[in-house]
Amino acid sequence: MPHKIDVHTHFLPPEYRKACLENGHANPDGMPYLPEWSPEAHLELMDKHGITKSILSVSTPGTHLVAGNSELAAKVTRDCNTYAAGLKKKMPDRFGYWASLPLPEVDLCLKEIEQASREGCDGFVLLTNGHGIYLGDKTFDPIFEELNRRHATILIHPTTPTCPCSPQALAQGQQPVKATPFAGLYPNPMLEFLFDTARVVTHLFMSGTMRRSPNIQVILPHLGGAFPPLLSRWTGYSGLVPGPYESTPEEEVRDTFRRQMWFDLAGFPFPGQIRGLMEGVGVPHGRLLFGSDYPYTKANGVDHLVGLMDMGVKDLFSDEEIEDLYYKNAERMLSYAKQTS
Repeated sequence: MPHKIDVHTHFLPPEYRKACLENGHANPDGMPYLPEWSPEAHLELMDKHGITKSILSVSTPGTHLVAGNSELAAKVTRDCNTYAAGLKKKMPDRFGYWASLPLPEVDLCLKEIEQASREGCDGFVLLTNGHGIYLGDKTFDPIFEELNRRHATILIHPTTPTCPCSPQALAQGQQPVKATPFAGLYPNPMLEFLFDTARVVTHLFMSGTMRRSPNIQVILPHLGGAFPPLLSRWTGYSGLVPGPYESTPEEEVRDTFRRQMWFDLAGFPFPGQIRGLMEGVGVPHGRLLFGSDYPYTKANGVDHLVGLMDMGVKDLFSDEEIEDLYYKNAERMLSYAKQTS
């Protein structure tokens, strides 16, 4: 099989892992563990699976660990981005990174966009919601305006869905609550992450955020989560039923997918999910990217999933197309990010 560039993979610097443990995130999003991580272990995994380069990012719960504690958010964010910048500088052929932004602190995010850009980040990672405020909310318009001005590339990463879902409700005194009806039964990454990604895809379009951000390149994780079978419903609904949202024609959304959006293969894309995206939504193979989700998917899990992927791609794609989705598409995307950074 051809070599790979991994665009959806994570890192936990020592200070970040310590901060998670000290602030209630020993079992993030209902997971039974907070993984261990080191550059050495990551390189070992990469060499085993022919991964020539990994673009690192901080996964959920992100770097804003405690709602309302902006001082901690600023420190943790800066520590993580500084660590990643140093690692990229030391091994630029092996590591890049998506810089963290401490949503929902808009001013802190704008400062971090400026600082991380100077330090050489490849783009930015944004959680689907920042303590209950979702991407697409007008609160985040200044962030998307700045990212659009910079022609930035962003990786959207799911997190636990949270209510209330608006600044107005928070201003009325409602406290953020984890919206997880199956909490304690299923880890949130199993189901809730895919639903939260679907919420954000819908909201980014129906809020007009994507229409106002034509220069941004967006990586959607896990092949876009649960949105593909819902696309015709919310685009059609937006044109038939008036509401506080923009009418969003389906073909406009499909065109945006082909021009601005990428879809990573982290998770369980085979045998069915990938067909729903490509055949149902019309996303071509040239918008697909490899992702391992290591170390939240442990090394033995990566072994298993890469094996399934290597078999799955042979059933659907030519040798040339496999090269595209394993590394050539990522090279094109990263080349765009480098030119516009």
